[in-house]
Amino acid sequence: MKTGFIGCGNMAGAIIKGMISSENFSAEEIFIFDIDESKTDIICEEYNCKKCVSAVETVKQSDAVILCVKPNVIAAVLEELNDTLEEKDPLIISIAAGKTLEFIEDCLSYVPRLIRVMPNINAQALSAVSAYCANGRAKEFTDFAGSFCKSFGTAVELDEKFFPVFGVIGGCSPAFAYMFIDALARAAVKNGMPKATALEISAQAVLGSAKMILESGECPWSLVDKVCSPGGTTIEGVLSLQENGFESAVAKAVQAAVEKDSRI
Repeated sequence: MKTGFIGCGNMAGAIIKGMISSENFSAEEIFIFDIDESKTDIICEEYNCKKCVSAVETVKQSDAVILCVKPNVIAAVLEELNDTLEEKDPLIISIAAGKTLEFIEDCLSYVPRLIRVMPNINAQALSAVSAYCANGRAKEFTDFAGSFCKSFGTAVELDEKFFPVFGVIGGCSPAFAYMFIDALARAAVKNGMPKATALEISAQAVLGSAKMILESGECPWSLVDKVCSPGGTTIEGVLSLQENGFESAVAKAVQAAVEKDSRI
């Protein structure tokens, strides 16, 4: 399927990298456009994609159009492309945060084949977790959406009503995880370990812990119990985290972000 990108920022670059790396997509069938020509030049040079001179040309060349523009300009972009989109009727995939299927449909004069995707920043390491959902006309393309998302990480098809909370536990949580890893490393620095070494150890420990949850099928607390020897160091640290409100702080952070999303 010929795929066009409108907008070539960091996320688009990460997605294109994943698509080509997966070998399920061909660079010769990826068309890109950005109002900042230097961005398209960088991606074309690195991945040998096809550069387009306008958003309209990109739509005309594509069977699927990926909207990678910022949420505050997506309505204007859709207005500009409305006639071309209606004539070509490509599959539209939007990654605009906070913009629902209904919002995008309301920006157009026809009902498109539309899929909403929410990736996270870890797409840049081909390790994103993404959610996707489709409107009625795009139900037959959900397999394509899954393949598309899995080219730069993992993916889950999700009812759109859960997108606000997914945006937090899938989209905001990398920042929370980065903070946790950095806090571990800084605590090690306090005890004399070089920061770079401490970061490597902390990041790998968190990566391995995530893999254990995904691959073992066990609940996190069961794994916690396995690490906590009676009278040992781990249980001492776990009890300190609980005493200082670790779980409560995480829950409050998630709730604060969900409530912020509802006000945007």
